[in-house]
Amino acid sequence: MLDNGAMGYLGVEHSLSGRRWVGPSPDIARAAEALEQSTGLAPGLCATLARLGVPPEEAPAYLEPTLRDLLPDPRSLRDMEAAAERLCRAVARGERIAVFADYDVDGGASAALLIDWLRQQGHRATLYVPDRIDEGYGPNEAAMADLAGAHDLIVCVDCGTLSHAPIAAAAAADVVVLDHHLGGETLPGALAVVNPNRQDEDGSLGHLCAAAVVFLMLVEAGRQMRDAGTRGPDLMAMLDLVALATVADVAPLRGVNRALVRQGLKVMARRERAGLVALADVARLDTAPSSYHLGYVLGPRVNAGGRIGQADLGARLLAETDPHAARAMAERLEALNVERREVEAAVRAAALAQAEARGLDAPLVWAAGEGWHPGVVGIVASRLKELTNRPAVVIGLADGVGKGSGRSVAGVDLGAAVQRLAGEGLLLKGGGHRMAAGLTVEAGTLESAMGRLGELLARQGAGEGGAADLRIDAVLMPGAASVELIEALEQAGPFGAGAGAPRFAFPDVRISHAKRVGESHLKLTFGDGLGASLGGIAFGALDGPMGPALLNHGGARFHLAGRIEINEWQGRRSVQLRLDDAAPA
Repeated sequence: MLDNGAMGYLGVEHSLSGRRWVGPSPDIARAAEALEQSTGLAPGLCATLARLGVPPEEAPAYLEPTLRDLLPDPRSLRDMEAAAERLCRAVARGERIAVFADYDVDGGASAALLIDWLRQQGHRATLYVPDRIDEGYGPNEAAMADLAGAHDLIVCVDCGTLSHAPIAAAAAADVVVLDHHLGGETLPGALAVVNPNRQDEDGSLGHLCAAAVVFLMLVEAGRQMRDAGTRGPDLMAMLDLVALATVADVAPLRGVNRALVRQGLKVMARRERAGLVALADVARLDTAPSSYHLGYVLGPRVNAGGRIGQADLGARLLAETDPHAARAMAERLEALNVERREVEAAVRAAALAQAEARGLDAPLVWAAGEGWHPGVVGIVASRLKELTNRPAVVIGLADGVGKGSGRSVAGVDLGAAVQRLAGEGLLLKGGGHRMAAGLTVEAGTLESAMGRLGELLARQGAGEGGAADLRIDAVLMPGAASVELIEALEQAGPFGAGAGAPRFAFPDVRISHAKRVGESHLKLTFGDGLGASLGGIAFGALDGPMGPALLNHGGARFHLAGRIEINEWQGRRSVQLRLDDAAPA
């Protein structure tokens, strides 16, 4: 393996897509060699484990993660016992329960977890999801007062930690908050606020999404029920919802999160939840789901209702048990997702042009526009973040007020910076977690607020990474890219935020066949001249310079970089390279 030195990996300083290739550091290279020597595992797998920071003695347990070993004690979180006790008491007494949820995937999955758990015990709950445009994020005073007048218990999921006034307006009912967004110096007057990101928590579970917090609360509720001589629902069967929320909310796939997603994917593959089955069928997902499908296929469709349509549609779908009703909701979400893509494309083009004019090398990349739909600014911020490797904020302006959403990069806590900005008075309100945040700002203070936010993020190291760096784990020859290697690599997964999928470089190969597929995709076959060849696909490559260069290769040799995957076709399984980049050899 080569190190990160001044020269790009394999000498690639400027690839066909304009990126510099960066290989493993000397420390990671040495760790990979130590893993290979002590475990006998494949070099490609050892390179991946080394990059993930897995030492040799922990490799066997890492490759076989179990919830039994990794699930934390729910009681390690403050207010957990009180929250679970209040929910169990409400069930035992047949009290009226309302679930107030955020409108994104994490909120919808959290609500569905509670609704499913209650339904299995013969208890129906009221679902309330605020409208993104009319009500905004989180509990509001009018809605909470109305719910309190008709219910004995309100459970706020994926929201509520900063909702002092709305929770005070619900004085006629008990309120329990199950959240993960960064807490303030004081907590609202709820009966219980369970949140690993409260100021008085140690932060060891701060990586959990809200659905994981709800799951832990249900684990504690189950323990209390067993102590009382009763038995609760099967919680392991609910991990499909936790997995979906964890990936869609970009929670890091390390520790217990990795075990939750891994087990949840197994549950999802059984196709037992009507809403997820309908959603997968509408999306034409014909393989067992992976973390990629959760984040890029299923998640966006669940989100579509909250973004530009009916706010509670995603949560209702995830909680639905009737296949016919689920299919109708899934089809509606599919249509909304198509509409969302069109709206997003227009905002993305305008935001990118504005951000480029402002400069893409600053610690913060941001853009704001009049009339930009608040339902897509978060997605556009994510696109800008991916393009620049910098935190990004995109804001829609209307009537002198901007409502925006931001996405961060590893190692930069955007939620804390936004919350500090709100405390300094530069925002009307703002909050979130490490990787994502929302904010409301007056148009007149927009420039100064974003300037200050950029300063706060720069102190955390934002903007220091190269915007065009492509990180590569190791060199791989076509003959070594086998189905067995991919299956071994999958044991190190699932991959996602905080634990990226392994990327390999295939050096000095010759393209034997290349053709256009669809409007902008490229399929190719390449080999090293020693008899081994491999197929590859580059999605959208013909929209940029890489596709035409490979299509019209003229016999030239290239370095190719990407992720290897199993391609199943007519009962045959073969290895395929999902091409990320290429450079002349």
